[in-house]
Amino acid sequence: MASLKEIKRKIKSTNNTQKTTKAMKLVSTAKLRKAEEAARRSKLYAQKIVDVLADISLSVSKISGDDGRFIFFNKREVKTVDIIFITADKGLCGGFNSKTIKAVVEMLDKYKKDGVKVRLRAVGKTGIEFFKFQGQDLLKTYLNLSSSPDYEKACELVSEAVKDYVDGLCDEVYIVHNGYKNMITQELRIEHLLPVEPAKLQVDTQSNSALDTEPEDDALLNELLNTYFEYNMYFALIDSLAAEHSARMQAMDNASKNAKEMVKALNLAYNKARQESITTELIEIISGVESMK
Repeated sequence: MASLKEIKRKIKSTNNTQKTTKAMKLVSTAKLRKAEEAARRSKLYAQKIVDVLADISLSVSKISGDDGRFIFFNKREVKTVDIIFITADKGLCGGFNSKTIKAVVEMLDKYKKDGVKVRLRAVGKTGIEFFKFQGQDLLKTYLNLSSSPDYEKACELVSEAVKDYVDGLCDEVYIVHNGYKNMITQELRIEHLLPVEPAKLQVDTQSNSALDTEPEDDALLNELLNTYFEYNMYFALIDSLAAEHSARMQAMDNASKNAKEMVKALNLAYNKARQESITTELIEIISGVESMK
């Protein structure tokens, strides 16, 4: 059994750890409230864009798929796929990143079996380090973006993927991230960004768009599509950040509870060791007295 001094040192160390995890939980809770509100507002705006785009898509879908003006809607043979995936820049958030990484790995394996080339655009330090360690090539890497979402940087990121799609360097674009569902739950999201599939647009049935769309208005359609791509990327970053804070809050709460249980166990061990020490000393004293008689 460990000495009393050693057990006491462990109790002090565990108590300090518990204080740290409690403080980190409070910080994550405060950050989560802000990120949750930002995600809520962004989702409402993104939904309005989808509603309008869906209206236009109904007209576009009636036009021949070979019409070059509507390249973002045209399906073609899939030879190269771009995957934009988002992980955290910081740790201590439990299994938050593992869901996203696992999903990307599964997609890589699936496309590899089908003979399709996959290019990865990695956002977040955790994912970047994981795939570099695995020897996987990364087309682009972005640090400090998932921890601090920026609309302009999000636009720059997605515009590069969109340009490659237009230039024929890739045939599909996906965004993969672990999203925020509620305070205790995160949800993996895999979004098929390009080509745009009108039938899969999640239209808000309660929304009544009054926009009179004309498919011949290429400028309006392209502007709306660019906004759609940009805001989807930005929302994914905000959504991922809210989920990250949620996961970290839970991880720190669990760590605090575990530390509390450990302190209880160490206190029990300390009292037991102290009692044994006292008993041993008493036996030695009694034995000494008996030997003097």
